Amino acid sequence: MPGLFNALQLGSIELPNRILMAPLTRARAGREGVPNELMARYYAQRAGAGLIISEATGISREGLGWPNAPGLWNEAQADGWKLVTDAVHQAGGRIVAQLWHMGRLVHPDLGGSRPISSSATTAPDFAHTYEGKKPYVEARAATRDDIGRILDDYARAARNAVEAGFDGVQIHGANGYLVDQFLRDSANLRDDDHGGAIANRLRFVRQLLQAVGDTIGIDRVGIRFSPNILVQGVEDSGPVRLFAELAKTLEALSVPWIELREPDKPTAAGSVPTTPVSPAMRRHYSGKIVINSDQDWTDARARVADGHADAVSIGRLFIANPDLVKRIATDAPLNPSDPATFYSGGAQGYVDYPALGEQEAA
Repeated sequence: MPGLFNALQLGSIELPNRILMAPLTRARAGREGVPNELMARYYAQRAGAGLIISEATGISREGLGWPNAPGLWNEAQADGWKLVTDAVHQAGGRIVAQLWHMGRLVHPDLGGSRPISSSATTAPDFAHTYEGKKPYVEARAATRDDIGRILDDYARAARNAVEAGFDGVQIHGANGYLVDQFLRDSANLRDDDHGGAIANRLRFVRQLLQAVGDTIGIDRVGIRFSPNILVQGVEDSGPVRLFAELAKTLEALSVPWIELREPDKPTAAGSVPTTPVSPAMRRHYSGKIVINSDQDWTDARARVADGHADAVSIGRLFIANPDLVKRIATDAPLNPSDPATFYSGGAQGYVDYPALGEQEAA
C-alpha cells in the first residue's frame, strides 16, 4: 500500500506527498476580506504540504459571516490572493481555494441582510461579529432565483480563484454551512425539488459542482463534507444512505477528490461521531478520498498505510509546525500551539512558529 510520502494525483494537481494542510480559518484578511503579505508569508511557510487547502473564503458578502475572513468576489481580493499563490508556488507548493457560503450562519451585521438558507431555520448558539457574539437570526428560505444567483456567485469565485493563481478549488460542503443545509434533513425542510427525498436534497450540490466544473474544469474541483458528526445544528437521520447516494452523484460528475471530516472519536469541539460513511461512499466513488479526523500524525500514517484513505488532511498541527511534513518524516518533536492567537490577528501565533533549523539555531 502507498505511504504518506508517495505522490498522488488529485485531478489535474500532482502532489509530492499525501499530507494535506486542512482549511484553517485564521482571520487575518481585514474587514474587506483582502489577503495580504502576512498571509502570503504564512502560507509559503507551509508549502511542504502535499497540497494546501486555503482557509474558507467567501464567495459573496451575503455568504461571509466570519470577521476578518477573506473573500474571492472582487478584484482586490483576487489580487490579494495572487500574493499568496505566488509565494506558495515560489516555495514549491500547491494550493487550492476553499469556497464558502455560510448560509444561516451569517449574521446580518456581516452579511448586510437577513441570512439565507435551504429553509427558514435558525442556527443554534451565537454568531461571531465585530462587536462580539450575538444570537443568530432566522434565515429566509432561498427562492429559485436565489439559488441561481448563488450558483453564479460560486462560479465567479472559482473563476477568480484560477485567475488569482490557485491550482484549483474546494467547495466547502461541511460543518453546517450552506451546502450542508441543503443536504441534510435536519436543516432542509423544503417541499419542492430541492427538498424532501434524498435525490432532491442532492440537487443543489449537483448543480453547484456542475456550475463550478463548467467554469474552470471539473479536474480542478474537490469538495469537503462532514458526514458523521453534528456540526452547528446540522445532521441527518440517515447519513450512510445519504452519502452513499451522494457518492453516486460525485462519480457521475467525475469529481476527482473529496475530503471527509470523519472522526472516529469525539472531536476537539466535543462532537460525538456516528458510523463512518467513507466505506459506503467508496463502493460507489472511484475518486480519491482524503480523510480529516482530528488525528495526530501517527493516526494519519496508519490511515493511508491500511488503505482507509488515499491521503489525510491535518489542521491544527500545521498552525504551530510550518514544516510539519518534515517533522513527520524525521519523527521530530512538534511545537505546541497557542489557541489564544488562532483568530487574534497580526503576526503573533501566525508566522512566528519556528521551523526545525530555526529552532536549533535559537
